[in-house]
Amino acid sequence: MKLPVLKKADKYVGLYVVDFGESSSVGFTADEVAEILDSEKYKDCKVYKIHRAYPEGRMELKGVRKETFELEAGMIFYEDNEADAKSDFKALINIAIQSAPPCRAKVQLAKYKATEIYSHREHRGHRDINEKFVTALIYPAEYDDEVSRWLLDNDYKTKGAVEGGVAAVERYYQAKPEIIRRHQLFSQSVIESRTGEELLANLKVAIQR
Repeated sequence: MKLPVLKKADKYVGLYVVDFGESSSVGFTADEVAEILDSEKYKDCKVYKIHRAYPEGRMELKGVRKETFELEAGMIFYEDNEADAKSDFKALINIAIQSAPPCRAKVQLAKYKATEIYSHREHRGHRDINEKFVTALIYPAEYDDEVSRWLLDNDYKTKGAVEGGVAAVERYYQAKPEIIRRHQLFSQSVIESRTGEELLANLKVAIQR
C-alpha cells in the first residue's frame, strides 16, 4: 500500500486510512469509514487507524476489522451500593460537561442481580448472590482508545471493579439490568464528517483533509 507524504502528519493521528486495492486514501473519520464499509462496492476495503505520526510524515498504522464499526464497546463500573453508583454516574456526566467525549456515548445507571454458577451432584444452574449497581458508559467500538484516554485525562476514578470492551457490553445487555437513570453524551468534534454523495465523490483523493 502506497501512502502520500503528509505535511503536519500529527494532525492525522486518530483518523483512518482506507486501502481500496488499486489506491488508498488518508484522513477519513470513523463515521466516514463506517459509511464506506456499509456500501456494497467498498465493503471489502481494508482499514487502518493512524496510531502515531512523525514530523517527516511517517505514520504507524493499526489494522481495524470491519466488524469493529458495527459493534459497541464500553466501560462498566461496578459498585456494591446505589449511593456510590449514583456518585459515579453524576461524576461522569460532569466530566462530559467540562470536557466533551471523543464520540457520542450513552451513560446508564442500572442495577441487577449478580449470579454465580453452582453444581451439586447432578444439578447445575445459576443462583442470585447479591444486587449489583453499575454505571455503564457505552460507545461505538472504533473509539475505544480515545474514550480510554479521555477518562484518564479527566482522572475519572471509581471505588469498585471495572471491566471494559465489547464483551463487557454484551454481558451487560445479557444481564438485562433495570435502568434507573440514563443520559446521552455528545462529542464536539473539530472535524466534520461528510456523508452521501459528498463523501463518495471524493473517495479516491489521496489526502482527504
